[in-house]
Amino acid sequence: MGKCVFVTVGTTSFDDLISCVSAEHNITIFRKLGYNRLVLQIGRGDVEPKPFTTANFTLDVFRYKDSLAEDIRNADLVISHAGAGSCLETLGDGKPLIVVINENLMSNHQLELAQQLHRDGHLYYCTCRTLGDTLQTMDLSALKEFPPGHPENFAAFLDKVVGFK
Repeated sequence: MGKCVFVTVGTTSFDDLISCVSAEHNITIFRKLGYNRLVLQIGRGDVEPKPFTTANFTLDVFRYKDSLAEDIRNADLVISHAGAGSCLETLGDGKPLIVVINENLMSNHQLELAQQLHRDGHLYYCTCRTLGDTLQTMDLSALKEFPPGHPENFAAFLDKVVGFK
C-alpha cells in the first residue's frame, strides 16, 4: 500500500502551499522518503492540481468534506496550514505534523501557535520556501505525542499564545 501524505488548508485558501507540495521537486522528495500517495485538500483556493496516478505515485485532490478525520487517520504524515483546528485534530490523532506558515497573513497568530508547538516538540514548521529542506531533515521519531483528550488544555494554551490570558 505504501505511505501517504495528507495536505490540508482547512476552509481557507492557501494556494502557495498547494502549489508548493504539488511541485515536481517536492513530489520527488516525497518519493525518496517512501511516500507514494499525496492527498490534497485545497479549500477555496484557485490552484487545483490535476490528479494523476503512475506506477509508483498517486495524487488525489478535493476541496471539502464534512470531516477530514479519515484522511488524517489514513495519513503517515500531515502537512497543514497553522489553523488551530487542523493542528489539534492531527496531533490528537497522534500523526506527525508539519505546519506551513502562510507568510501572507497579517498579525500572524498562526506562527506563534506553530512556534510554541514546535518548542514543545510536537511538530515541525516551515514556510513554503523551506518545506523541501524540512522534509529532508525532519526526524519524525523525535516528535513528542500531544497529550490526548484534554481540549480545555489546548484552549488554554491557545488563549495564552494569542494573548487572551
